[in-house]
Amino acid sequence: MQTPAERTAGAVSTVVAAGHPGGSDSQSELLERLRSGDRTAFAELVDGWSPALLRVALLYVSTRASAEEILQDTWLAVISQLDRFEGRSSLKTWVFRILENLARTRGRREARSVPWSTAFPEPREPEEGRATVDPRRFRGPEDRWPGGWTLVGRPTPWQPPPEDAVVSGDLRRHLGDALAELPERQRTVVELRDVHGLSSDEVCERLALSPANQRVLLHRGRARLRARLEGVYRDKEADVDRP
Repeated sequence: MQTPAERTAGAVSTVVAAGHPGGSDSQSELLERLRSGDRTAFAELVDGWSPALLRVALLYVSTRASAEEILQDTWLAVISQLDRFEGRSSLKTWVFRILENLARTRGRREARSVPWSTAFPEPREPEEGRATVDPRRFRGPEDRWPGGWTLVGRPTPWQPPPEDAVVSGDLRRHLGDALAELPERQRTVVELRDVHGLSSDEVCERLALSPANQRVLLHRGRARLRARLEGVYRDKEADVDRP
């Protein structure tokens, strides 16, 4: 007879199964593994979710040290309360709610209890009212193809590709710098979506954002990151072409 771990292995990853709706076969098998003391499954959840959980905790408290303590308390609470989890929601939703409750309590003690969406009202970003992409990159109304890309302004493939070992380290440094320069709302949404892999619905729930506002923040943040990295690649091309 196969063990729960053997039945799950090769079918659905632990992190993916934990995000499935409550009552699904994959989540039921995962809960069986966790309740039987499967350390590998638990470690996969800790490794997979801790960065995103830490980012959410930072929305409620004033220091990274406090957020890290909340993260540790969250995993301890998951262990102690796992037998009481009824499985009505996904395991992922349940874990994030534990963290948010702990973070709110800690935030009130630290006098940072204002909700994220209130502390950063929607959506008054510094560039609001300005075009996300430079209008000079598009053809004018008198052109044969109005609104299309100009020859100079059109996006071009990045060469060498971002995953190339020669540029990957430098690219990560520029990307980190560009993320740090984003307004806090944009940075948080981009990190939760593109770095930590949360869905749009999960980000809206975590941050109390409307779907439309979440889309705007994500689009603006991604556009600014692309513009920054595009400039890096153009600089590299100029260096190559320079005699």
